[in-house]
Amino acid sequence: MPAAGTDDGGLRRVDVALGERAYPVLIGPGARHRLARVLADIGARKVAVVTARPEEWLPPTGLETLVVHAEDGESGKSLARVEEWCRTFAAWGLSRADAVVSCGGGTTTDAVGLTAALYHRGIPVVHLPTSLLAQVDASVGGKTAVNLPEGKNLVGAYWQPRAVLCDTDYLTTLPARERVNGYGEIARCHFIGAGDLRRLPLEEQIAASVARKASVVAADERDDGLRHILNYGHTLGHALERATDFRLRHGEAVAIGTVFAGRLAGALGRIGPGRVAEHEEVVAHYGLPTALPPGIPVATLVALMRLDKKATTSLAFVLDGPRGAELVRDIPQRTVAETLDAMPRAVAEGP
Repeated sequence: MPAAGTDDGGLRRVDVALGERAYPVLIGPGARHRLARVLADIGARKVAVVTARPEEWLPPTGLETLVVHAEDGESGKSLARVEEWCRTFAAWGLSRADAVVSCGGGTTTDAVGLTAALYHRGIPVVHLPTSLLAQVDASVGGKTAVNLPEGKNLVGAYWQPRAVLCDTDYLTTLPARERVNGYGEIARCHFIGAGDLRRLPLEEQIAASVARKASVVAADERDDGLRHILNYGHTLGHALERATDFRLRHGEAVAIGTVFAGRLAGALGRIGPGRVAEHEEVVAHYGLPTALPPGIPVATLVALMRLDKKATTSLAFVLDGPRGAELVRDIPQRTVAETLDAMPRAVAEGP
């Protein structure tokens, strides 16, 4: 796993090693102020900045700049939004010699990344992730996507950014729930080879999470094998997002999915009781939910999990085991349903 080093300005740096398409992830306070240098290195003539944050959050680019306002949230991850942005870029005259910048949470980096992949069949993109969730996961690795009514992230492309600038100053503005939400991806890193990050400072947690993802992406950019482990906790997590109409945040849903993955691995005899319990202990440490939301039938969750991209012929989950995390296919639906049924349920909120 690549270790996080430091760059010439003291920011933590992780390189995503993809040959000629390699790029840096810079982490720390003030990282956004590297944007002008990054755009100069790209050779962009002008830049379109799609931002879900106030304009005062944007650093100067040194170029002719078009600012396009967006909104974070799953409702913004649509093909209609991608078309709207592409038409705005075309009307402004954006070309392949230019660049796009995203500024916002994970839903913004996902949708802007896909827009950059499609516009003129591909234009350089730089991400300024402003949420913890986006900094530790969504902005890194080149997966871009939008949702369909039938499911989450069903239309997308692989399009690597030219750089990712994780400015930790942005995180000081996050509401408490959104900050905790970001720990969902950090918690699942515990079980995919990043080690125990619980007692590290936040910047080191982000850097370690990014370094683990970078090593996986470098080995398997297009999800042919190893990259599946990054979806630890996500199969149930995505189903819970859909089942709650996204009232449950992504990191919260992944956290519950991580607890479930431990229980399912235990039910299949892949890990022992101590390791099963460790899943709940790690998730709870970060203040994340560990129980299923009330009122969602098990059958509904199983049906939604069948829509998961990994479920090509049967239910499939990334599970812990003797060789570490790996994709396990052909899991009996009965075992999945029984494990879900045995999960604790959160107490329903009052009116």
